[in-house]
Amino acid sequence: MTTWSGATHDTPLRADCTIDTDGRITFTLRPPAAIESASPRLLLRLRPKKGQPEKILRPLDLEPSDDGRLHAVLEPRPTLTEGRWDVYLLPEPGESGERRRVRPGLRDLRALVDGQSRDWPAPVAVRIPYTTKDGYLAVRAWLRRAHAEVEGVEVTDRSMTVRARLHGTTFAEEAAEAAVRLRLRGGDGVVRTLSPRVASDGREFSFTVDYGELAADHGHGTRVWDLSVQPQPQPQPRPRPAADTPPVRIGRLFDDVADRKEIFVHPEAVAGDVVVRPYYTVDNDLSVEVRG
Repeated sequence: MTTWSGATHDTPLRADCTIDTDGRITFTLRPPAAIESASPRLLLRLRPKKGQPEKILRPLDLEPSDDGRLHAVLEPRPTLTEGRWDVYLLPEPGESGERRRVRPGLRDLRALVDGQSRDWPAPVAVRIPYTTKDGYLAVRAWLRRAHAEVEGVEVTDRSMTVRARLHGTTFAEEAAEAAVRLRLRGGDGVVRTLSPRVASDGREFSFTVDYGELAADHGHGTRVWDLSVQPQPQPQPRPRPAADTPPVRIGRLFDDVADRKEIFVHPEAVAGDVVVRPYYTVDNDLSVEVRG
């Protein structure tokens, strides 16, 4: 039996966490903690959308170690559904009892820093432990069939040039038919296409977005263009065959930054009567905002 007493519910529960290159996360709960149970567990809860009930829970057994602390391991498989997972302590058996939010201790994320240097298989599963805005421990997860990782963005006063690499898929042999897609958000399917420059390995590619073209016929207000790449052509008019690859979102996931929107800020540029800026969305995907 594991019994820790002498703490109150006002005592913050803290957990250290370490992640390895496979996405395995080890949580270490620090004493003192108000745990008086033979079988305490951690609970990861997929944060539901506003107004929706919670649907997905992942309990983890806590095991005692020689140093008197408790450890729980989140294995790479099964993968986590994409979203934000809040971390709780379950002092008693079952998932319906009292939950206590866990605050972060030390977070060892060194294994994530050079994530761009390796190839990620399909499905692309990424996990980043992070601290929420209100100071609690959570895990940010992405799960995608394939992904295009941004490796560099060069911005001028007229354009931006993006270098990226495909993971979980490759360009077709007919790479000349591949396309970068800029889809107007809320624009009833309005799409602009560009031809990327594809490297011989079938994964590295780059493209340049001309700000003047996005500014043309813009009008007033703000528009957002979401960027993706089409590794293989979509035959028309017949339906897409199973082997064909749907568009892959372009973004940056392979490091230790869970929320990069306010951290990686690219400069604005004036194009005609509008202001254009590339930015990372709340999901760390790359988009372009045009404001007039």
